[in-house]
Amino acid sequence: MKKSIISIISIVSVLLSSFSVSAAEVPRESAPCNASNEAIILVESFIGDSLTEVQNGLGYADARAKSNRIFFNAWLKGQTNDYSYGELVDIANSAIWQYRDMYLRSDFYANNLEKVRVIIAPVIENYKFGKITYAKAEFDARNKIYQSIKTDFNPDVEYMKDPLLRDIPSVDNSLFILARKLLLS
Repeated sequence: MKKSIISIISIVSVLLSSFSVSAAEVPRESAPCNASNEAIILVESFIGDSLTEVQNGLGYADARAKSNRIFFNAWLKGQTNDYSYGELVDIANSAIWQYRDMYLRSDFYANNLEKVRVIIAPVIENYKFGKITYAKAEFDARNKIYQSIKTDFNPDVEYMKDPLLRDIPSVDNSLFILARKLLLS
């Protein structure tokens, strides 16, 4: 009975706080692959205002320390809907990192979105028409980005090698985030 009351109160608080106009959302493309939509919404309810501050220039370390404190206190009070502190902090830290990166390198994101869209266009089409799953689309998009840097990159060969002998091109991780954003939209 007590657990259901806490769950109801938590859901109501999530719903009430999700109507805040100024709070930023967790970018879905930044969330860890195993994060549920409910966990993402819960994170937004706790640190949406902090994410807005990051969008406006708050530093990564300061925002991360603030969110860690918020989630630790919520976990101590039993307000995390049975999600662990670690799960929620991982979602929050990824969102904070992406917003901070977008703040510092806004030109990179603006200039590369269309480039990534062109690179992974066949993957987007296959995913849109249900020919491949999301996991396969993400894998194929990653390989297309690698092949745009190094045309002779062959994932069948490179992924089979010992990890120390792999010849995988160096790529800015934000390109993969842009690819995830395009696949999710």
